[in-house]
Amino acid sequence: MSADLPKPIADYFAAANACDTRNLHDYFAEDAVVQDEREERRGVAAIRNWMKDTGEKYAAVAEVTTVVLQADDIVVAAKVTGNFPGSPATLHYTFRLRDDRIVHLEIQ
Repeated sequence: MSADLPKPIADYFAAANACDTRNLHDYFAEDAVVQDEREERRGVAAIRNWMKDTGEKYAAVAEVTTVVLQADDIVVAAKVTGNFPGSPATLHYTFRLRDDRIVHLEIQ
């Protein structure tokens, strides 16, 4: 992962690439929200299920290409390769952090 990534975001990508949902509390806030594929997941339990399901469905691996700070958000572009139409594709991950935890993640 890129040295430009804050630790919670680097931890997220490492876990997502390995389909590892064991330590989500280490980098997601309990009240975190994830928006992906036009759906919203609230809380660590829902995020764990989403990560597990999407990991199994797509077997995706993200390679971070750029990191940009925009106001309170950190926008990460990544080349994502996996079992989905159009692979590989560049996706944009917009993170918001609070107290060294991810409180919001939107993937487009």
